[in-house]
Amino acid sequence: MTVAEIKKNLEGKMDQSIAAFKNNLTKIRTGRANPALLDTIQVDYYGSMMPLSQVANVALIDSRTISVTPWEKAMAAKVEKAIRESDLGLNPASMGDLIRVPMPPMSEERRKEMTKLVKAEGENAKIAIRNLRRDANEGVKKLVKDKEASEDDQKRSEAEVQKITDKHIQLIDQLVVEKEKDIMAV
Repeated sequence: MTVAEIKKNLEGKMDQSIAAFKNNLTKIRTGRANPALLDTIQVDYYGSMMPLSQVANVALIDSRTISVTPWEKAMAAKVEKAIRESDLGLNPASMGDLIRVPMPPMSEERRKEMTKLVKAEGENAKIAIRNLRRDANEGVKKLVKDKEASEDDQKRSEAEVQKITDKHIQLIDQLVVEKEKDIMAV
């Protein structure tokens, strides 16, 4: 493996970490409705657990209400039960074959808890980025030790790896700030 391959590999892995972090942020509830909030809910579909999105259509009615339309009428009660029993604190209401999921307004205390959760997720993402930086630097050191790269290459690559790391950490900080604004907006 060359220094260039290590950096390319590092950038790809860091981008994956950012994507995973963004995915985790969509699961954190803000005051507004978001269909991605229901992605983690599993529904008992004839004996096997299936993601909600595979047994029903999930859409927004307005900024505070999600609509869930099961593809089979027989599944409506099970879908409603799965939403109610999830740890999201939602109270769905059935209207024929349409299930309305109103988003309860969040208290100031709950909003602060959510921002703490966002900061914790951000810190975990930064730790993952820093671990990738360490792995890349160790890979370059191994190349130098095996005489496949010079010490000048090592110094140069460490500086470039640090720039890549700084860019990704700055992106995480930016995403955390945006999500906090989103949560604290009443």
